[in-house]
Amino acid sequence: MLLYRSAAWFAKGLREYTKSGYESASKDFVPDDLEVQVPGRAFMVTGGNSGIGKATAMEIAKRGGTVHLVCRDHSRAEGAKAEIIRESGNQNIFLHIVDLSLPKSVWKFVENFKQEHTLNVLINNAGCMVNKRELTEDGLEKNFATNTLGVYVLTTALIPVLEKEHDPRVITVSSGGMLVQKLNTDDPQSERTAFDGTMVYAQNKTGNRRPHTCLLRGHRPHRPKRRNSLRSWKSWLGDLNSPG
Repeated sequence: MLLYRSAAWFAKGLREYTKSGYESASKDFVPDDLEVQVPGRAFMVTGGNSGIGKATAMEIAKRGGTVHLVCRDHSRAEGAKAEIIRESGNQNIFLHIVDLSLPKSVWKFVENFKQEHTLNVLINNAGCMVNKRELTEDGLEKNFATNTLGVYVLTTALIPVLEKEHDPRVITVSSGGMLVQKLNTDDPQSERTAFDGTMVYAQNKTGNRRPHTCLLRGHRPHRPKRRNSLRSWKSWLGDLNSPG
């Protein structure tokens, strides 16, 4: 099964995840959909100091949105913030230093955040791929703590903040790597199998689909548009068998 999944992922990757795949998909883009402006709306982008996160934050800033960068490395984050302000001319760029692998720190951050800010859109982009098994200070495997538990804790904590605003959204960035792994709820922290950072990352990304699946199933009768439903994240962690 793993061999089949790997082959399927490789074939799909060549077709969809390359430059030519993007160019092919872009033919179906609706130009008017790309010309949106977002003044008055606030966006939180985790891992916003590099890569997809930084590009996303830059575009939002250029389109008038308020951007909250949630990053772990202070010096790199400051550089990204300065670049975004300089290139976009948007001064409404806020920086928050948070280690998403530490649940208590995430909860504390949200408690402070909601006292001072509003939020319309959460973009869960941050992730890591640690190739040697490491434990956080809470005894959690580093990849799982950041990529899966961190996403869950941050999203759950921010749901009350998001629900106060019009048309709230949660966007979680995934990866084609998730296609090579089935969700293993019996060993979410890779304690019983040989540790492979790439496969653990794929497992984490597979796990991140679970809240959205529960969300869709739990709200289809009342909220047919999956993108506008936020509440069923709260039921997911019990299915994950993560340690207390």
